[in-house]
Order: sequence, then C-alpha cells, then structure tokens
Amino acid sequence: MLLDLNNSYINRLAQNAEFGIERESLRVTADGKLAQTEHPFAGNPHIDRDFCENQVEIIGDVYCDPSGLNRQLVSLLDKVDAELVKNNERLWAFSNPPHFGSEDEIPVARFHGAQRGKSEYRHYLAEKYGKKKMLFSGIHLNLSFTDQLLKTAFLYGNYPDFTEFKNSFYLRLSKRLTQYAWLAVYLTAASPVADASLGIDSNVYSSIRCSEHGYWNDFTPILDYSSLKSYVRSIARYIVNGDLKAASELYYPVRLKPRGANSLETLLQNGVNHLELRVLDVNPLTRTGIFTEDIRFMHLLLLWLSSLPDFDFDEGKQIQAIADVKAAAVFGNAEIKNRAVKTLEEIKTFTRQYFPHYLNIVDYQLNKLYDGNSYAEIVSRRFTDGYMEKGLALARRYQRGEGDV
Repeated sequence: MLLDLNNSYINRLAQNAEFGIERESLRVTADGKLAQTEHPFAGNPHIDRDFCENQVEIIGDVYCDPSGLNRQLVSLLDKVDAELVKNNERLWAFSNPPHFGSEDEIPVARFHGAQRGKSEYRHYLAEKYGKKKMLFSGIHLNLSFTDQLLKTAFLYGNYPDFTEFKNSFYLRLSKRLTQYAWLAVYLTAASPVADASLGIDSNVYSSIRCSEHGYWNDFTPILDYSSLKSYVRSIARYIVNGDLKAASELYYPVRLKPRGANSLETLLQNGVNHLELRVLDVNPLTRTGIFTEDIRFMHLLLLWLSSLPDFDFDEGKQIQAIADVKAAAVFGNAEIKNRAVKTLEEIKTFTRQYFPHYLNIVDYQLNKLYDGNSYAEIVSRRFTDGYMEKGLALARRYQRGEGDV
C-alpha cells in the first residue's frame, strides 16, 4: 500500500488533494461555422489555444477543493464569453466539432515571434495526423496529493530520500491510473454525437475522441516505469528514433508532469509534481464541461489505486491498457460495463472501510451504470436529432451564463 490509510493522520491528510484543469472548446460563429478570426486572448495566462487558432483552452489554477476550481472555471468562461460576443462568436459545448466543409476551414494555431516554432510543430502534426483530429476538444485533469501527505508517508515509510520517494510514488500511481484509465473513460464519456462532416459513425461510440478515431500515436508506446530516469529515457528513445518529434506528441492517457516548463529535461531535474489524466470529454450537460462529482471521484480513484499492490507494467499490460481505453469508448460494451460494476463495487468496499463519508461519490458513479443514466446516453437522447441546431442553442444558453441542462 502506497499510503498507510490505517494511520489516522495519513488518512486525514489523504482526504485533501490538489486539482487543476485545462478545458478546450472551439470558437464558432453565430451559424455554427468554425471561427476564422485570430485568438482574441493574447497574453492571458489562463486563456490560450492548443492546436487550432479557433480553439480556446482555459487553464485553471491549482485548488484543494473541486468547488473552488469550478468557480474559477465559471469566472473564466464569463470573461471568454464577454469577449466572444463582440464578434458574435460563442463556445461550442461538445468534444466533437460542429459542421465543417473541408480541412481548409481548420486554421492551425498562429504563433508569432519567439513562439513561431509552436506553429511549425502544429503544421507537422497536421501533416502527420490530419487536421480533423485537431478539432477534438477535451479536458485534462491534473491531480496530485499534498506535499504534507507525501512527506508524512515518507517519514513513516523510512525511505532514504524524499525526492526519490515522491518520484517513485507517482510512477507507481501512474501505472495503475493508466491501467484503469478505461474506467475514467467509461464513466465520463459524453461525446456520442457528431456531425456527418467528421466522417465517423457516431452511433457506435460514447466517446469518439477516446476511440481509435481519436488522437493516438501510430504505434503503442511502451514506457519504462522502473525509475524516473528510465521513464524519461523510454520517451526520449522514440524522439531519437524519429517516432515522435517531441515529448508532447506522446498521446497517452496519463502523463507525469513536473513543476515548471513541461519538458523531459524539467521532469528529470525537478521531479514529478502531478499526474495529468487526459481522457475526459467536455461534458455538454454542464457549462464548465465537467461536474465536480467527477473530479471528486478521480481523487477517490487515486486513493483506491494507491491501496493496490505494485505490479510489473510490462509490454503486454501496457498494450492492453490502451486497448481497454478504446474499448470503453464504444457504446454499449457489455464486457466493459461488467468490469465497471465490479471495479466500482471494489472501490465502494474500500471507501466504506477508509472514507465512509465518501460513499455518495461512489454511488453517483454507480448510478450511471443503470440503463439510460450514463452521460453518453443522456447526450445521445438529447442531441442526436438536430446536433447543429441544438448545439447552437446550447452554446447561446451557456454564453448567457445559464446553468446546466
């Protein structure tokens, strides 16, 4: 067990975590076309864009409470919407894009000056993977435990070096989170509907962006989790071999992230600061794109994963983990559903033992397993007919600051 949750002090500290978020959305015109205007938030550290010039990326601060993070997201969305309304634009509320005529309507992000290389990199990605994939929007959830907890666990565990312990802790936890990323996909999938211009049969998928049609490398990366140095080297090997242009091209469910600039060099020098979970859809049922109940569950999931024994995350298991993520993105996958029921019951048993006041968090997820209760099923019922028309109405609703649907 990574954390001795039978220790009352450690148990109490473990109930606190740190949360950050990056939420992507596309800017669209009043009639639902992809906006062709320049990114209107230059220099704002909280509002950027990723691959597309018309993609808004909202970057939240780190909070110890998901409710605080949610309040900041609302505040940042207010700022974005106040600016976009000047050009009669709004944010598209889905992970999947609106209608587009051709890839010529998909503008690669335009960076200038010292950042020009970022545009060149995105042109490389467009050439390699196609521009359509640039249109998928998602949520990256950053998760970490407090240093107070980790330092206490370090002292109780009698390890020789705290930095080495912290790196080892997150390496081991990231293995488990990658192994169970399929569960996060299954419980938060909310992109089952798409316009025909995307060229994908949306009736098949609960999350197109997490399916085989989403952003994946053209090979399955095999990473070495034996140490942080080995982990970095295993990624660097793909760059040296020409499989990847940069570490950011590693499209993987979970990333180990450092404090400071996101690079392999910084990761090796500063160590692991947090885990980034990259498989969450933008949920159109709420303006922020994510319910606080789901953020709380991801914290509980990490606690449960920390209670599991270490294991050898060998090549076969890593290949299976990626296959499971893609399988969880398929609508009505009975095998995955059965595994989800079993896993959530195990988490419930764990929660009853260590965090009984969190049982409602597990029950919220279990409720999704009843027929018709998953986000994907709800979104499919509401938006399959009239995706564009209803999507624009939803975008207008959220721009007015109105609540969840």
